[in-house]
Amino acid sequence: MPKLIKDGQIIEDVWQTLPKTSMPESQSIPQAHVIVPLSTWLAQKEALSMRDRDSLGVWLDSDEAPEDIADDVNRFAVIAVHFPTFADGRGYSIGRLLRERYGFKGALRAMGDIFKDNLFYLKRCGFNAFALPETEDLQDALKGLETFSDAYQAAVDQPLPLFRRRAG
Repeated sequence: MPKLIKDGQIIEDVWQTLPKTSMPESQSIPQAHVIVPLSTWLAQKEALSMRDRDSLGVWLDSDEAPEDIADDVNRFAVIAVHFPTFADGRGYSIGRLLRERYGFKGALRAMGDIFKDNLFYLKRCGFNAFALPETEDLQDALKGLETFSDAYQAAVDQPLPLFRRRAG
């Protein structure tokens, strides 16, 4: 079974991530813990809404808008954001929007072309789960969460900037 990093620990990944399909309205959805593409969610929303929240997740590509699930974020245990390349930073903004604007409290997973050097910054944007490529050493990647001991700026993981924390 594949593994991932969640909340600073390496765990078994019990979620099956479905691929995008050209016919999302007829995509077969297994009964297990499943993360469906946004297009499948939108096409099968009525049927998928009947599922238990704890077994349903959705994933967005970096060019898809989190506004499309704004009213539904509490229906998912997991929302994943796919990073097609390490240089595509749109997923960071999606993470912040899901946490700060839309109030998503579940597992926010980064997947795709991510690696150790991204993890600290992804965590700052609200991500708490990381599905790294199989070529990455997860034990070594854990160190990426602690690249810096503190940060000056405010972010999802620390809403007060350093100067406010020092003055308080």
